[in-house]
Amino acid sequence: MNTKTKTVSLIRLICIICISVLCSASVFAQRSDSISNYAKYKRIIKTPQIKGDVPSYKPNYTPGSSFTPYNSLVSHSKSGAAKADKILSVLRVYPNPVDDQINFILRLERESNISIKIMDLLGNEVVTLSNERLSAGEQTKTFTIPNRLNSGIYFLRFVAGSETIVKRISVL
Repeated sequence: MNTKTKTVSLIRLICIICISVLCSASVFAQRSDSISNYAKYKRIIKTPQIKGDVPSYKPNYTPGSSFTPYNSLVSHSKSGAAKADKILSVLRVYPNPVDDQINFILRLERESNISIKIMDLLGNEVVTLSNERLSAGEQTKTFTIPNRLNSGIYFLRFVAGSETIVKRISVL
């Protein structure tokens, strides 16, 4: 082979390599999935939709009128009837972090049985502070924290009827 033929062959080989790299063409009998990385990924044609029972916010506000809270505008019940009023409202839990004594201010809309329990992070009941029937109105309760509670994070679970309210506390 003469020099001219070798040069032409070398130029052809370089052209084939350049074209295969630039165009991602399979020239040397390689598997097609090893050449392009984008072939592994699935194209999403339609974005997934999350469906839930969440009402849309439609304010009923006109300039100059009084403010109407969002909860009174939207009903969460499917039948369209207004949901029953809340029985229990925990207004304040103090002091937090707790050392030896804890205070609660809570409001009951009607007389009902109330249970107050301290739960650990796994949801296990540690201590029952109260399980009694209370009259309607605002109540202030004070309890001493047992010494067997280790320092850490706990949850207070207030249960009145079918309502449950959970508050987080730190014990020193």
